Amino acid sequence: METMDRRFDSLSLGAFLRTRRASLQPEDVGLRRGPRRRAQGLRREEVAQLCTMSADYFARLERGDGPQPSESVLAAIARGLRLTPDERDHVFLLAGYRASRRGLRVQHVSPGLMRVMDGLLDTPAQVMGPLGETLLQTASAVALLGEQTQYTGHARSASFRWFTDPAARERYHPGDHDKNSHINVAQLRAAITRDGPGSPAADLVDCLRGTNEEFTRLWELHEVGLGWSDTKRFVHPELGRLDLYCQLLLEPDQGQSLLIFTATPGTEDHEKLAMLKVLGTEKFTVSTD
Repeated sequence: METMDRRFDSLSLGAFLRTRRASLQPEDVGLRRGPRRRAQGLRREEVAQLCTMSADYFARLERGDGPQPSESVLAAIARGLRLTPDERDHVFLLAGYRASRRGLRVQHVSPGLMRVMDGLLDTPAQVMGPLGETLLQTASAVALLGEQTQYTGHARSASFRWFTDPAARERYHPGDHDKNSHINVAQLRAAITRDGPGSPAADLVDCLRGTNEEFTRLWELHEVGLGWSDTKRFVHPELGRLDLYCQLLLEPDQGQSLLIFTATPGTEDHEKLAMLKVLGTEKFTVSTD
C-alpha cells in the first residue's frame, strides 16, 4: 500500500520535470541529434519513450494538471530522466510520498550505469541488482537470455529462479549447471552476511530452504567465496552454443552491476554475436508495434 505524509505538489513537480528535461541532450540518453533539431534539451515525446509512457501523460505532469503519479510511474520517470538518487527522492516528495521505498531505490539504475548502457545499444548488456534482479537489458541481451525484467516477488531474483523455474537454466550450457548452483547458493549466503537477518536475502533463503531440495542440500555445505567466471557458455535456441566473455562493472553505492557480453573478433562466437544483434533488433521492432 502506498503511504502518504504530505500533499501532492503538482506545480512544483511539473517545474522540476521541465528543468530536468531541458538539461538533457539526445547524446546523454543514447539518441541521435537530427540536423534540424531546434529543441532545447529533449522533446517531451523522447522523454515519454524513455519512461515508457504516453507523451500526453508526461505533458500533463509537466503542466501540473495531471493526476498524482504512482510510485512505479515515478520510478520510471527517475530512470528515464537519468536522475541522481537525491533528485529521485525529491520527485517522490513532490508527488506526495515520503520518498522512494527501499525496493524502488534498489531498482533505480544509477545515472553512471545508464550512460554506459546508452552506448551499448548493439551489445548484450544488462544491469543487475544486489540479489540478481535484472533492472535493465539491451535488445541484444533480451535476444541472448530472454526478457528478464518482467518478474515480480521472489522471482525477480535470478538465484531464486535458478532453483524454482526450469526455464531459467535453458540458455546455460548443461555442463555448467552444477557449478552455477553452487555459486548461486554461495552468493546468497554472502548477501545474508552483508544484509543481516530479516533482509530480502534472508527471506529468499528461508523460502528456498523450505521448498527446494537441491538448494537445501547445497546450503548445508556452507560454501563461501565462490564467484562467477569471466567466460560463460550459453545455448541459444537459434544460434546454438556461444562462448562469451562477461565483463563486470560495479556501482558499489547501490549494489548494482553492469554485465557486458563480448566475443573475440574473428571467431565463430563473434559472428554469432553479430547475428544476435540482428535478432535483438528484430525483437525490439516487433515488441514496439
